Parts: sequence; structure tokens; C-alpha cells
Amino acid sequence: MSEAIVIKVEGMGCQSCVAAVQKAVGAVAPGAGVEVNLGSGDVTITNVALPLSALKAAIEGAGYDVKS
Repeated sequence: MSEAIVIKVEGMGCQSCVAAVQKAVGAVAPGAGVEVNLGSGDVTITNVALPLSALKAAIEGAGYDVKS
């Protein structure tokens, strides 16, 4: 099992944003665990073997700004 990856994301403000980020990550990493904290902007991804760049690109493709 891989370690958790935490990505700081800006531009999320509601549950629809959470769903969009989860869907974007799920599209490139089926089976990954995705937890979104709207307050902090942290997206925690587990059980994924993709490079960080692919995950960031998926989130950016959904229309959100990746900060880390």
C-alpha cells in the first residue's frame, strides 16, 4: 500500500466541488481513496500508484488551482 498523498487545492467551496475533485481523481486512479477537507483545501489521496504530477493534472483539469 502506498503512503497518503496530500495536495493543497484552492477554489473549492461546496460539496459539488468535493464531488468534482473526487471524480477527477477517480477517473485517473480508479480505486483510490479521496478525502477532501474544504476548510483547509487539503485533498488526501490513498491507494494510488500514479505520479503526483498526474494527480495534480487531473485536479487542474477539473478547474481547480493546485498549490502544492
